[in-house]
Amino acid sequence: MLTEISSQQVPISIAGASSLPAQIMRRQLSIGLAISLTMAGNLCAQRADNHLSNANVIIEYSPRRPVNRFTPAHDLGGAVDGHDKGSTDLLLTETNIREMLSAGLKPLTYRLRTELAGDAWHWNSRGAWSDANRQQGYWTSNADLAEPISVSYGYRLPRRGNTIDQANDDGYSRLDDGDNASFWKSNPYLDRAFTGENNSIHPQWVVVEFAKPEPINAVRILWGAPCAQHYQIQYGNFDDVSDIALSPKELWHDFPLGKILPRAAVRLSKSEQTPLRISLTPIKARWLRILMTESSATGLEQSSDVRDRAGFAMREIYAGYQDPNGTFHDRIHHAADRKQQTIIHVSSTDPWHRESDRDEGIEQPGFDRVFTNGLTNDLPMLLPSGLLYDTPENAANEIRYLRARAYKFDSVELGEEPDGQYISPEDYGALYLQWAEAIHRVAPSLKLGGPSFQEILKDQDVPADRGNSEWLRRFLDYLKRRGRAKDFSFFSFEWYPFDDVCGATAPQLARAPRMLENSLRAMQRYGLSRDIPWIITEYGYSAFGARAELDLEGALLNADIVGEFLTLGGDQAFLFGYTPGYIDRDSPCTAGNNMLFSLGDDNQIKDRFATYFGARLLTQEWLQPGDGVHEIYPAKSDARDPRGNQLVTAYVVRRPDGLWSVLLINKDPNRAFQVRVGFRDLQSKASSNLAGVIDIFQYSGKQYALDGSLDNPHPKRAEPPEHTTMKTSGITPATISLPSYSLTIIRGRMSSRRIN
Repeated sequence: MLTEISSQQVPISIAGASSLPAQIMRRQLSIGLAISLTMAGNLCAQRADNHLSNANVIIEYSPRRPVNRFTPAHDLGGAVDGHDKGSTDLLLTETNIREMLSAGLKPLTYRLRTELAGDAWHWNSRGAWSDANRQQGYWTSNADLAEPISVSYGYRLPRRGNTIDQANDDGYSRLDDGDNASFWKSNPYLDRAFTGENNSIHPQWVVVEFAKPEPINAVRILWGAPCAQHYQIQYGNFDDVSDIALSPKELWHDFPLGKILPRAAVRLSKSEQTPLRISLTPIKARWLRILMTESSATGLEQSSDVRDRAGFAMREIYAGYQDPNGTFHDRIHHAADRKQQTIIHVSSTDPWHRESDRDEGIEQPGFDRVFTNGLTNDLPMLLPSGLLYDTPENAANEIRYLRARAYKFDSVELGEEPDGQYISPEDYGALYLQWAEAIHRVAPSLKLGGPSFQEILKDQDVPADRGNSEWLRRFLDYLKRRGRAKDFSFFSFEWYPFDDVCGATAPQLARAPRMLENSLRAMQRYGLSRDIPWIITEYGYSAFGARAELDLEGALLNADIVGEFLTLGGDQAFLFGYTPGYIDRDSPCTAGNNMLFSLGDDNQIKDRFATYFGARLLTQEWLQPGDGVHEIYPAKSDARDPRGNQLVTAYVVRRPDGLWSVLLINKDPNRAFQVRVGFRDLQSKASSNLAGVIDIFQYSGKQYALDGSLDNPHPKRAEPPEHTTMKTSGITPATISLPSYSLTIIRGRMSSRRIN
């Protein structure tokens, strides 16, 4: 039994109208809501003398206007992605789809795992090769209608330069694979032949990542065709690999003898066995970069395709030091194995490939299957398009095909996670504009956007010329300087706020809303407009497997993300892990996955996790299902931890049916709260309360508990949220108890009685 403790309610002021999005500044409301909370320790937190700890909590409410208007049928959705071969048939059964739909998520986004794998995507297995006789070259899927597409595949790139990818991570770089016949080649669509710009705007580079600083005074480069005629060899000693995408000036330092001009480049390419001395004395370097700005524009003799002559090609790279006796000591490990070779990063990769390069490890669900199995709810789907490892013609045919099928879509996300693959914003911009031009020739009104950032977390310690805020600024500036800013119709990003899956979850939950707000505010300061939609294309607890993702913490965080994002003016949020999944173990301390359900041995849904019940609570009870317009209002609590993070967050909506619905999230694992809800007209200073029957929906440890081993967590209790009602006269505020680690929804009508 909790003891009620009185607390004082205070009015608050709202932000000025200029800080609100233009699309939501439509009308004013004179009614305000004040919610007063009283916090007390729960029974397990009592001291021996049975006294309860307590604190006063006030939740602030905007008195004049909502900060956003939205419809659940448009704003809250789920995501489908590529998986291992054979997974599509196992996951997307009729029974499983019916269970997925029961979560109440309406719109759908299609994620592109092939892009993360560094694969070219054959969205249709029928199509044409640029070199049809050899079944190789640049692929364009067929736009003509034939048999429905059930599954599609990615194709590995034999000219790959990156050691690491963001999918199965089972490939390797051709730059240090020990095979002098294989080679890396940069993306030809970044050459002046396609950009129409000087190659100095889009320099291509190879970065060697040593495990520790190594003494370097010589390199040996085996060039391919086309080779570099003007290149610079540089070194760096920094910590964050993501800095190579932006490469601020102070990041790299030239080796004293590392600038190679055209005449010397021709001579060096003919004497590959002789190391190139780039410093008289060894310089210790953690990173080594070869920066290329001028190409020989030569290609393979048997090829007439201009793409084979555009860019730069390199067969193998060696770097180390040459001792006084002339002996060269290579510090790069060469192996056709991701775990044995020295890690290489490249600016881009040529999407050239062969029929034999199909990646059997990655399978995408076919477009026809996804559009016809009910998952889209007959709503427009947010489409993907390959970009970093694809061609504009393939993307344009994708749109032709789907339009011919009369499928519903109005937005296309170009590429996926370019920041995680360290492409420069200018290079992404150049590809973006080529793809936009090709797609808009087919569908001029189609909305295009991206970049589907891997993360937008704002680190206060990052210099102004680094980080994804600066990446976005440079990308937007690239479009503006070319008069193409209108081609960018929406901003998308993924939100997995916690990489530390071994850390304490309660502090993470407490700081999560502020992290999202700070990150989006930073994006705005660097040029992100409020006049275009903001979309979270994936959200969840972490990009790594964690027990918290399956426990109450996962449900609490997902609800917090949705509430905070909508309060900040967000347009759509898509929950990742919509399809059934399996337990992953990325860390020795924990195991889990972002998912609503687990898949059993019979390929049917086995367990429903807290995230499933949390999603239903939002879509079915907090919000009114359907396409009615909801108004959301900001609310703040002064129940805070020592760092000022809110321990209780509240999100208030006025539904189309006239009900006021308050989502309360208690993120304290050990303390309970008592809530008193009251309304106040801040113009007349009169107050009123919920009156009549109040619905209360609650989800906590009473309904859900996770059990099982470290490697195989599973629910030992998984019941639906508890529903109770309370009848009030409206004379006094209703008092509601919030259990520790809980989601609570209070829903009812406002009394017409005014209390001065």
